Amino acid sequence: MKLGLINSAWAQSGRDTAWGLQKTKQLGFDTVDIFADPLAIDVRERCLIKRECDRLELPIVSIACVAVGLVDFNPAVGRFSVERVKAYLDLAYEYEAKNVLLVLGEYIWNREVIPPAQQWQTAVDNCRVLGDHAASRGLQIALELEPFPLSLLNNVERMVEFIHDVGNPAVQANIDISHLCLSQVQPEELRRLRGQAIHVHISDCDGKKHGDLPPGRGVVDFAPYLKEIKALGIDGAVSIELEYSPEPERIEEWVAEAYQATAKLMREAGLRG
Repeated sequence: MKLGLINSAWAQSGRDTAWGLQKTKQLGFDTVDIFADPLAIDVRERCLIKRECDRLELPIVSIACVAVGLVDFNPAVGRFSVERVKAYLDLAYEYEAKNVLLVLGEYIWNREVIPPAQQWQTAVDNCRVLGDHAASRGLQIALELEPFPLSLLNNVERMVEFIHDVGNPAVQANIDISHLCLSQVQPEELRRLRGQAIHVHISDCDGKKHGDLPPGRGVVDFAPYLKEIKALGIDGAVSIELEYSPEPERIEEWVAEAYQATAKLMREAGLRG
């Protein structure tokens, strides 16, 4: 697998997008994931990202999309959210990426008022539509497992069930190791995702709260998860997800530390190559 970085890691630097992409390449990353909303960036930024990645020979593997509106009970919000994710998929096609990393929403009102099954079905129906759009572009959607109590997809069992209900080969799973730890998912449970996982996120945490720390700064035992990931035979990338450095002025050291620690973990697991 390749070692990548989600470029949102550079958000605290106060520098432009091109600078972050250049630093990503200089540190030795094989690939990059892009965090950019196609409805929020102008044509200059849109073109700059692809042009700079091509110049650096830094392939774009995934584009991250948070679309909590796909679970919204208001039809107008749902329709807008579907069209917005389609724009992400079109951008992924333009960037020659492999997938859009999709973060679904949460059950609202403590799973009361609106039946949970109805919220689940709303998300399923919307993802079927998006799966068809992805397939028409030769792309896939990688669903994020979120470690929060009200998240629709907060453990492997729910992920497998959701993928089954959508029933579209273009809609598959992302594996986020830090999230698995927070959800108390055992490494062996990843075996249920054989043939259904296409992308991986890696970061550390304190075991209690979402943190996205460089590996080694938290409590995650990475080796068993990486062993199971290797056994899945995923043809993709392990992308480091970093946010909120406690020392923004030292962000370069923060990312470099994450790269070195992850490269070592992947080498020991026989994953990188």
